[in-house]
Amino acid sequence: MSPERPSSIKPAREKVVPLGALLAELEPLRAAGRRVVFTNGCFDILHPGHILYMEDARNCGDLLVVGLNSDDSVRRLKGPTRPLNPQEDRAVQLAGLASVDYVVYFTEDTPLDLIRAVKPDVLVKGGDWTVENIVGADFVMAGGGKVHSLPFRQGYSTTGLIEKIRTLKAEDF
Repeated sequence: MSPERPSSIKPAREKVVPLGALLAELEPLRAAGRRVVFTNGCFDILHPGHILYMEDARNCGDLLVVGLNSDDSVRRLKGPTRPLNPQEDRAVQLAGLASVDYVVYFTEDTPLDLIRAVKPDVLVKGGDWTVENIVGADFVMAGGGKVHSLPFRQGYSTTGLIEKIRTLKAEDF
C-alpha cells in the first residue's frame, strides 16, 4: 500500500498561473487576511542563493508570488545567449520550491505593470538592490505596503556559474 500524498503539497505546474487566474486566487486569500509578498527575476540557473532568498522572501508575509521574466525579456536584459533554460523549465523549478506559492510570467523589461496588477503587501528584492532602486517600490509604499532589500548571499551567482562552466575543459569532466 502506497502512502497518501499530503494534501498540503500543491503540484509545481499548478503554481504557474496566468495573471488573471493569479488575481482571482489572491482575492479570497487577501479577504482572509493573508499578506502577499512579491519578488521577481530571471532565475536562469537555480542555485542555493535563490533558494535561501525565496525562503527569506516568503517569511516576509503569508504567501509568495514570483514574477518570472519571459524568455524574450531575459534576452533583452542579459543578451542573446540567455536564458539557458526556457521559461517553462525555470517556472517549474521555482514553483517546486516549498516557499513559492505562485509563479507568473511577465514579458516587459521590468515587473512594474505586474506589481501594479498584483498589488503586493510586501515587495522584496535581493541585497544588490537598494530600496529606492527597486522597481515598484514607490507604488507599493504609496498603498501602505512594505519594501525590503533582503541580504545578498555572497558566492552565488548565475553569471558566475556560467563563467565557471566556460572556463572548464573537456578533461575537467
